[in-house]
This record gives sequence, C-alpha cells and structure tokens, in this order.
Amino acid sequence: MRLLDGSGMSREVHVPFCEGLRVQFSRSTLLTYLASTIKGSFYRLYLIEDIYSRKIVGWEIHDNETAEHASVLISKACLAEGIHKKGLVLHSDNGSPMKGATMLATLQKLGIVPSFSRPSVSDDNPFSESTFRTLKYTPSYPNKPFDTIQAARKWVDEFVTWYNETHRHSSIKFVTPGQRHRGEDGVIVKCCVQRSFEAVTIRYPLLTFFSLSSVP
Repeated sequence: MRLLDGSGMSREVHVPFCEGLRVQFSRSTLLTYLASTIKGSFYRLYLIEDIYSRKIVGWEIHDNETAEHASVLISKACLAEGIHKKGLVLHSDNGSPMKGATMLATLQKLGIVPSFSRPSVSDDNPFSESTFRTLKYTPSYPNKPFDTIQAARKWVDEFVTWYNETHRHSSIKFVTPGQRHRGEDGVIVKCCVQRSFEAVTIRYPLLTFFSLSSVP
C-alpha cells in the first residue's frame, strides 16, 4: 500500500496480511459480468467473500453498475453476519462502484476499513477472482446466456448454496467454506486424521507405536 509521509511524498510500504484476523474481520468483494441474451448487455454480479473461511457472505445481481448497489450489499452482509465490531477490512478492486462516494460513506458509517488493489495490477484480489473462476468453470454453469435477471439470480443462488455447504475447498484443508465459517473444521480435520491413522495402523501394525499427538 502507499502512504503519505510528513512532507507530502508518497512511499510504498508492505503490510503483512493479518493472519490473526478471523471470520468477521477480513472480506473481499468484486464484481463480474454474466451474459444476457441481449447482445452487448450483461448482468452485474456483486459478491462478498470472507477471506478466512472462503464463504460467500453476500451477493446481488443488478443490470447496472453503481456504488449504491455495492453499498447496500455490504450493509446487508454486515447485518446478516451480525458484525458490530470496528476494524473489518474490505478488499476490492479499483472499479468505480467500489470507490464511489456512496460506498465509501457506507464503509465509514459501518466502521469498515477499505482496501483496494494496486493500480494496473489485475490479480491483486485473488480470493474473489478464484471464486469467480470456480463459478464460471463449474459444470453446471449454463451453456447459453441468461434469459432474464431472475434466471441469473436463481442460478447464482443455487451455486452459492453448493459452494458454501457442499464444495470442499482445497485452500482450507478440503472442508466446506460453511464448515470453516462456523468453526467446525478443526473437529472434522482431526477426525479425518484419526481415521487415516487407524487405517494405516491396520495395514502396517508395526506403526502402532505412533500416537496421534505426533501427527501435526
């Protein structure tokens, strides 16, 4: 990120991403386009993802691109997730909806710290980009453009349910985003390790002297 020093000159500083931030303290938002049957027309999918759990915590589809839509979405997501603490960081690209006055005013009102991608860096928001890639490359993605905005919303709603509660994410030890978001991943991973250990000891009895405490 860039900061201004006392002389008014800007300087580049590298701030490590806060590993201590948990479910309610770091979010990523982005906008992508969904093709419609009208040539040259697209629906805009606004999406917010929790960086820690990878859960999609909010989304909306509109036929235009405005800061007002992004502002309403972040307000709804905070309400749905019961976020009242200050210090939430929302990372997004440099698009006009994310940097509009309405959006920034909403973030300030909610006590959210805005974070933006670096100029001319297209891959500075990898979390949402990865989710959009999963969305558009999943086998269930329609082969044809959406006939109506209602059809687009229906399909995305089904995708979000699948992504949050069925899809086992490779970046979070193959638990679902919903399980990690609710704090269930620790027990699930431990049970998987235990079952794997028991299977190994049955096949290789000489390894039974190892204990689960030695498994990282």
